[in-house]
Amino acid sequence: MTDGYVLENIYQESLEEDIVRYLSQIQGISLEDAMDKYYRSKLSEKIHEGRYGIQYLDYRNLVEALIKTEPELF
Repeated sequence: MTDGYVLENIYQESLEEDIVRYLSQIQGISLEDAMDKYYRSKLSEKIHEGRYGIQYLDYRNLVEALIKTEPELF
């Protein structure tokens, strides 16, 4: 593994933690429910695949987009 790969993985893990925590906070749901919703989302797939550089956006904007674009999760 290269250092860049390791750093990218650490950044992604931190981003996902921030997303789950913020989703829990603004939706008033448990961390477990927020985690379940996030990992079932298309957003999660896009972040894991690194599509469109979406993983570099602010976690708050990503959560807002998740709520608006995937209302079926809520």
